[in-house]
Amino acid sequence: MIRVGIIGASGYTSRELVRILLGHPDVKITVATTTQTDRPRLDALHPSLASRIDLECEPFDADKIASRADVVFLGLPHTASMAVTPALRQRNVRVIDLSADYRLTDPTVYADWYGHTHSDLAGLQEAVYGLPELFRDQIRGRGLIANPGCYTSASILGLAPLVRADLIENVGIIIDAKSGVSGAGRSPKLTTHYPECNESLSAYSVGQHRHTPEIDQVLSGIRADGAPKVEVIFTPHLVPMDRGIHATIYANPKRHVTEHDLMDLFRSTYQSSPFVRIVKGLPSTKDSSFTNFVDITVRVVRGKIIIFSALDNLLKGASGVAVQNFNLITGHPEMTALC
Repeated sequence: MIRVGIIGASGYTSRELVRILLGHPDVKITVATTTQTDRPRLDALHPSLASRIDLECEPFDADKIASRADVVFLGLPHTASMAVTPALRQRNVRVIDLSADYRLTDPTVYADWYGHTHSDLAGLQEAVYGLPELFRDQIRGRGLIANPGCYTSASILGLAPLVRADLIENVGIIIDAKSGVSGAGRSPKLTTHYPECNESLSAYSVGQHRHTPEIDQVLSGIRADGAPKVEVIFTPHLVPMDRGIHATIYANPKRHVTEHDLMDLFRSTYQSSPFVRIVKGLPSTKDSSFTNFVDITVRVVRGKIIIFSALDNLLKGASGVAVQNFNLITGHPEMTALC
C-alpha cells in the first residue's frame, strides 16, 4: 500500500484528488495539510467526503510528512510549491505538483510570466512535464512531476499531432478557449462572484495569460527538425458553468490536407492513449465532464484547419491527469482508479 499526502487540501483539485484516490486499490491517504490554524477535518473542508475519510488536516512539516507519505500531491498556489518541494525531495518523497512552478524549464521565462524568481533550480532540472500522452516514458519512475494545466492540456493535445508531423505553420496559431468558473480556484474573487459572472461571457488576460509560454514550450519541444518554434495566440474566456474547458484552435496547413487524413493522423497518434477520444461530432463539455477523457476532433474549413477539444478542467485538466502520473511513477496501469 502506497502512503499518499495531499499538501494544500482545501481546493477543488484536492477534493477531486481525494475522491479519486479513495477508489485506488493501492493507496492510503495518510496526511493532508492546510494553513488553517484550527486543523479542520478533510470532510469539514469538503462535505462531499463525509463518511468516506477520517483525517484531520495539519500544518506542513517536511519531516512528519516524509515519515508518513511516499508520494505527495501539491495543491498549492503558484510560487508556494517551490518553497516546499526541495525539503520533500531531500527526504525521498516523490512529488506531483499541480501548480505551475515546475512547468517552465527556463527560470527567466518563469520570472517574466509569474513575477517571481524561481528558487529551486535543481528541481527545474529534475522535473518532468506530466502530460502522459506525449511524455509517458519520461514520467515512469520519476520523482518530481510538473502536472500540466487545464487550458494547456486541451490546447497541446489538440495541436501535437499536427506540430509533430510538420503539417501546420508554427506561428500564428490561434487558440480560442473557454473555462468554467472552477478553473479560477476556490478562493473568492470579484470576477468569479456569482452576480458578476453568471449569465455573462468574457475574455481575460488577453496576450498575457501564463499558459501561453507553457503551450509554446511543450509544442516547440516536439516540433519537426528545422521547423520554427511554436508561437500561439491564446485567448481564454470565462463562461458561467461550474467546470469544463472547450478550445477551438485555428491553424494554417503547410500543404493540402483532408479531414479524413487528419482524423486518421489523430487516431494513430493517440491509439495508445486511453483517455483521448477522437470523436466524429463536435465535442461538448458535458460529454467529458466528471471524466478523465479529452474529446478531440478536426475540420478543414476554407483551407484552414480547425481543431476542437474539450475536457473537465478539474479532472483531465488537473487531478485526473495527476493520478495518471501517480500510476506511471509507481508502476500501476495508467487507468487505475480513473475508469
